[in-house]
Amino acid sequence: MSGYKTNSGKNLRREWNIPALQARYHKSGTWFMPLDRFPGAFCDQGGYVAFETRSAYSSSPNLEIGMRVNIRTGISKLPGYMRVKC
Repeated sequence: MSGYKTNSGKNLRREWNIPALQARYHKSGTWFMPLDRFPGAFCDQGGYVAFETRSAYSSSPNLEIGMRVNIRTGISKLPGYMRVKC
């Protein structure tokens, strides 16, 4: 995965063709800034999980949404996780 800025959801959204208006990135996929545009996505080193609507995002039992979003197991364990070959 060398050769591009790994801490940018915006770059990964373009590179991986993620169907989202906004993407956030965290290397281990456990901690993110909240999404505020939908569809939105969270990305880690190996893939992403997308949320079509604000309702799907805010009602997900896997997300602890506050000032930051905590995903204890990491996004790779969430339903709908899309693995991307790197």
